[in-house]
Amino acid sequence: MARGRSNTVFSAGFFADEGWDFAVRLALGQCAAGGADAGEVLATVARIHGGKTWTPEWSARAEQLRGTAEQRARQGDERGAAAAFLRAAGYGALALDGLTGEEDSEQLTAAFRAHRASWERFVDCSAGRHERVEVPYEDTTLPGWLLRPDTSGTPRPTLVMTNGSDGAITSLWGSGAAAALERGWNAFVYDGPGQQSLLFERGVGFRHDWEAVLTPVVDALVARDDVDADRLTAYGISQAGYWLPRALAFEHRFVAAVADPGVVDVSTAWTERLPASMVTMLEQGDREKFNRNMRLPLLIPSIARTLRFRARPFQRDDWFDTFTEARRYRLTPELADAIRTPLMVTDPEDEQFWPGQAQQLADLVPGSHHVRFLAAEGANMHCQPMARLLTHERMFAWLDEQLATSGS
Repeated sequence: MARGRSNTVFSAGFFADEGWDFAVRLALGQCAAGGADAGEVLATVARIHGGKTWTPEWSARAEQLRGTAEQRARQGDERGAAAAFLRAAGYGALALDGLTGEEDSEQLTAAFRAHRASWERFVDCSAGRHERVEVPYEDTTLPGWLLRPDTSGTPRPTLVMTNGSDGAITSLWGSGAAAALERGWNAFVYDGPGQQSLLFERGVGFRHDWEAVLTPVVDALVARDDVDADRLTAYGISQAGYWLPRALAFEHRFVAAVADPGVVDVSTAWTERLPASMVTMLEQGDREKFNRNMRLPLLIPSIARTLRFRARPFQRDDWFDTFTEARRYRLTPELADAIRTPLMVTDPEDEQFWPGQAQQLADLVPGSHHVRFLAAEGANMHCQPMARLLTHERMFAWLDEQLATSGS
């Protein structure tokens, strides 16, 4: 999920830093699915004083939960162990958030591996319900997990979930995966290019043409007996609100899909704070002058960290190329015209990152289901972080209607 700035005035939050404040809201939103516990989150927040204590405190909380989980596993309490490992993984992801803008790749990789180890132990403690699935992709594989409600092998509707720019796998658990399992569905989660293990361990960056990613995922799933190939649905959160519609222009095997929220042009989150003169430099290809002008904001440590964090997955050599690459992440009218899959577009009030773009996407895709989420419902801000139950109620009600209409 994206992290950064806002164009709106927020109510008093947990931190003055809007990025950290939003991260806490995301964590609290995971509580409904067991991905966090409110008391643990708030107790950890109370011990954080300044950015330098963010990672140590979340790491300590994650380590405490890992110890608890291992003890329960030794005692044969697999269910209790799984619950603790899941929360440990979530808190480990929060610890990682404090490092993603840093240049120390060894520390970053170590923190990622600690987080991912807890997730893997959660999978191990599922009594066989959850399975690892390696998705063939170009000359390598994408790590994926098929999360199932039981081990019966029954063919089930399956929600294929694509994460945002920096979201951890654990965030998808509380963003729809657990809700899918509760309804008797499977959920499939994975790391794509530029995400998590592919970025931190393999150095593989983003790509704008996500159909090259999602089609291999679908190919791997439809070959399985426990996946009903006629009842596949898709979900994309945060930046995947662009990636998923882009892929749907080419991949037509989904019965329905949800963009949470709708994103038409990823690059506006990069360019809207640039002076008009620097946007002109990009458009005119003036690399030298653009890179020279970028030196000034990089002198401010907080801005420099945010820019490094956001630039890392694009894997470009300089700022001109990074901003230029981000401008490729656009859904054109021609691509939108090629979408055949029924599409639900969420549109939260106070959207921080791509304001107004959900409506734009809904307008581009005729017949799309445009759903507003309001501050009065407690469902404002990017991806409705503290209103996930409401999101899932609306989302799955609509997906169920699409499955019924499709005759599946």
